[in-house]
Amino acid sequence: MASDPSSVAITVPAGSDSATLVGARHAVPLQGGTATAMPPAPPRKPFAAAQGKPWALPPAGLAVFYGRPETPRLFHYFLPRLLAGGKQVLCLDGANRFDPLLIARLARQRGIAAAEFNRRIRVARAFTCFQLTELLVRVPRFIEKFAADALIVTALPDLYFDEDVRDRDAAVAFRHALDALRALRPLPLGVAVFSDATSFEGPRRAMFTQLTAQATELWRFALDGENGKLRLIGEKCCSPGLQTRGFSDANHKIPRL
Repeated sequence: MASDPSSVAITVPAGSDSATLVGARHAVPLQGGTATAMPPAPPRKPFAAAQGKPWALPPAGLAVFYGRPETPRLFHYFLPRLLAGGKQVLCLDGANRFDPLLIARLARQRGIAAAEFNRRIRVARAFTCFQLTELLVRVPRFIEKFAADALIVTALPDLYFDEDVRDRDAAVAFRHALDALRALRPLPLGVAVFSDATSFEGPRRAMFTQLTAQATELWRFALDGENGKLRLIGEKCCSPGLQTRGFSDANHKIPRL
């Protein structure tokens, strides 16, 4: 689908600490190859309650979403509610799934200029488990310059299953990643991890169990066997009445990805 490339302003602002990150050279460039400075961040506002809203992230804590091979890409459909509400989102994309064209389409469907969405989101890509760990460690520094209300992480712990990385090195990097997530707890920041870890076999899959043990909420995507509609099933510490968040109308069938 066509989109105005000049509106895809999703790189880290030039001159910030983020520009020197591990993997920063892989970030999506702006049209013309130059990142522009962010406008002053608007005052923080509390999240709206997620109850009864299927594409809404929990307002605080660490939420882990899993259950479908397409889970690392489904985070896109949680963005419109946040971005349209004036929230700012930092995305650490270990799955390399961030799609600016899809963001533009979601904005247009809501009658909002894509540029309005783009200026409220920053993306840093990680291609190895070590890069993802480094990005997580630097989140407090990022949000000093880009006042994010939500942090989205993809491919955690999926990236740590790389067979080219020794077991010990992967375990150490993952432990540092969990430590970095714990360090975010005092911050006014909702954290959501989108993982396909359960598609993998092997001893490192235990990392997913370690991650979910640290999570405040655990959600599993599943397909309704009768009509093929997507459902979210709460499996841990979910708010009363939210054990199942269904997508009950035709517009909430599993999206085309």
